Amino acid sequence: MKIENMPASAQDIPSEGELDKDKGIEVSLCVCEDCNLVQLKNDAVYYYRDVIRAGGYSTTMEDLRKSEYKHFIEFASLEGKKIIEVGCGRGEFLGMLKGFPVEGYGTEHKKELVEIAKGAGLRVDEDFPESEDHVFKNGPFDAFMSFNFLEHQPHPRTYLKAIYNNLCDEGYGLITVPSFEYILEQNSFYEIIPDHIAYYNFDSLTHLLNISGFEVLESRTVNRDTIEVIVKKRKFPDISGIISKKTDIAKEVLDTVKGYSKIAIWGASHQGFTLCSTTGIAKYVDCIIDSAPFKQGRFAPASHMEIISPDDARKRKLEAIVIVAPGYTDEIAGIIKNTFDKNIDVYTLMTDKLKRL
Repeated sequence: MKIENMPASAQDIPSEGELDKDKGIEVSLCVCEDCNLVQLKNDAVYYYRDVIRAGGYSTTMEDLRKSEYKHFIEFASLEGKKIIEVGCGRGEFLGMLKGFPVEGYGTEHKKELVEIAKGAGLRVDEDFPESEDHVFKNGPFDAFMSFNFLEHQPHPRTYLKAIYNNLCDEGYGLITVPSFEYILEQNSFYEIIPDHIAYYNFDSLTHLLNISGFEVLESRTVNRDTIEVIVKKRKFPDISGIISKKTDIAKEVLDTVKGYSKIAIWGASHQGFTLCSTTGIAKYVDCIIDSAPFKQGRFAPASHMEIISPDDARKRKLEAIVIVAPGYTDEIAGIIKNTFDKNIDVYTLMTDKLKRL
């Protein structure tokens, strides 16, 4: 979709003497096939790092922000903690945190706005995250806020990852963006402006936040035309249990196979391969048995144990067999019982231990 003769900027309002130089531009709206984000094909406006607001002075906006702050602080248990607004302009919204039991900080790219904010007694630094490893002063923070700023960013993931990396492990966020759903519902093409390079709906915003390391905990529409979300840093999976269990299983399997002079593993699949190569049992195990002809005569990756057929295994006078083939245990146990020596001990690897059948 293309719109011609659009204002080139929502902020560069020409004076009478500048009208000859002011020209409309063509904007192209496109959609990402992967995440469904609607965005402008045009470059971002030159001042996309700056936060320029008018609504910060309205009583309607003040009431909304204070209501959001109250809920956010209670929801995330932020009392007595540090919150940073990344892109705070002259501190219109940051100043509204006064009276709440938190420490408020802000960053702003435009020097003149920083000076105004500081003059109002706010803790604001002249700053903007240009890379994911950017470090904000006074961090790490317990939470962040971003009000209708994300839609201006040509590199939104960099912006969000930088914030992520400056938060505590349990860090929260409060974000608002204009709602593209509202534009679609109203067919309001006049809401599309070059300043807003991205047009988020709930799905595309959630996708962006997820790939930036955040989990969306709450989402809603406010003032009919704005999406508001509360997010939290997503935890990494705890794999300590896997590591601990590997140690336990390895010891149990190793102790078992060392008790036999001739023992085999049945199952030339990833479970058997991993068991043989990572537990130290390879030098005590005679071979790996498998019924699949295309595997027979080959060798297990990493451990280099020989893979043989059940017929060949019957000739080796095995004392024990460990079945490592989830889903086929009963079938294999039946084959061993009916066609192998009756004195062979049979084990199977269950979820977390060896079981003698």
